[in-house]
Amino acid sequence: MSVKFNDFLEEQLQDPEFRQEYEALQPERAIIQAIIDARASSGLTQKELSERTGIAQGDISKLERGSANPSIRTLQRLAEGMGMRLRLEFLPLNSLTK
Repeated sequence: MSVKFNDFLEEQLQDPEFRQEYEALQPERAIIQAIIDARASSGLTQKELSERTGIAQGDISKLERGSANPSIRTLQRLAEGMGMRLRLEFLPLNSLTK
C-alpha cells in the first residue's frame, strides 16, 4: 500500500505541534516555490540562470531545495537574471491563505 504525500501531510497536520511548525515554515516554502516557478516560466535551466546572474548553479540548486536562505540581494540578482523584478509584501495576518 502506498501513501500519497498529500494524504500523509493531512494526517500529520492533525497534530497541533506539527501544524504550528509547518505553518511557521510557510514563508520559506513560498520563496522556494516562487524561485522555481519564475525560473520555469522564464524557460531557463539552473545552469542558464547561473550564467546570467553569476550565482553558482550549485547555489541555485540549494536555494530551490531549501538548503540555503537567500539574501534580498541574491533574490534581486535572480529576478534580474530572469528578466523580472523582485517585490516583497507585508500582509495582515488575516489575509494569509493556506
